[in-house]
Amino acid sequence: MPPPPATPPRSRVLARILAAVMAALVAILPAANAHAAPSAAEVQNQIDAAWQKLEPVIEQYNKVRAELAVNKKKSAELNAKIEPLGRTVDVTRGRVQEIATRYYKGGSVSTLNALLSSGSPTALADNLEMLDRLANSEQRQITSLSSQQATYDAEKKTIDVLIARQERQQADLAAKKKTIDTEIKRLEALQKQVAAAEADAAAKAAAARAAAARAAADAQAAATASSTSPIKSTSSLFIGGQCPAVPISGDGGIAAKTACLQIGEPYVWGADGPDSFDCSGLTQYAWKSAGVSLTHYTGAQWNEGTPVSRENLRTGDLVFFYSDVHHMGIYVGNGLIVHAPHTGDVVRMAELSNMPYAGARRPG
Repeated sequence: MPPPPATPPRSRVLARILAAVMAALVAILPAANAHAAPSAAEVQNQIDAAWQKLEPVIEQYNKVRAELAVNKKKSAELNAKIEPLGRTVDVTRGRVQEIATRYYKGGSVSTLNALLSSGSPTALADNLEMLDRLANSEQRQITSLSSQQATYDAEKKTIDVLIARQERQQADLAAKKKTIDTEIKRLEALQKQVAAAEADAAAKAAAARAAAARAAADAQAAATASSTSPIKSTSSLFIGGQCPAVPISGDGGIAAKTACLQIGEPYVWGADGPDSFDCSGLTQYAWKSAGVSLTHYTGAQWNEGTPVSRENLRTGDLVFFYSDVHHMGIYVGNGLIVHAPHTGDVVRMAELSNMPYAGARRPG
């Protein structure tokens, strides 16, 4: 019987396996070219850069919207005051007309007509000495008309200014909304591009690993060696988690707990809950649960609390980022914050040390 064939040395077996793996990878992976599409990381960098420009616009929108709400309330209050005043002026004017009729019958109409036709309450007041020939009660009625008409005109002018301002604000809101909607659509398209690129890369990598594993197994079997197991890999997207186990006490604790309960809710610009938020909408919603009213605008919330140093932060404190404080979140303890980052993302926790810190405020 002829002797059995010699077993190849282990180094030769490993060389065969490596060659098979490399051949599989070359067959599966596409060759690079000089005009390759942007990588997922490059596209994400574009999104991040665009968002840094967009979020301040969103907060300006929130500012104008808050101011418009205040102006509408003032306008309604002034209208409520003017309506009865207008009725009073009409009644008093009727009384003056009665005086004019009596003086017409008495032959003094020319003097009164000249007085009333001036059209100026100030001129009317300046010429009150001409009314000495009128009875005291009649003089008081005409003086009352002058005062009431001046008050009416001043209040009406205030309302007219408010309405004009509101119209400009509404036009500004419409322009800002169009800009924001257009940019968000562009960002969403970029995010889909990132997701597609990542999915494609993951599929190709998985195919390459599977092919390499099969090639290695075939080569090992051919060399009568033990088979190898394919390498396993996992990946996950962090979207939040449980807030730190810190004592919940006071209004700040209530606000922090409320913010934590929103982790995972989607970011929507201009939203203030209960199922979606932007950054200042989230903090407004959190503090509202503690009975504290905040304006839905980062700049206003910066001015609605007491300044707090970074070393003295407590749960519930508002934390602001970037030099123009166009982004914010709420401190939840242990160096962590909860915030609504940007479109396409969700409410999540983040480490304060990783954020471009600008300052903090304590509401209440």
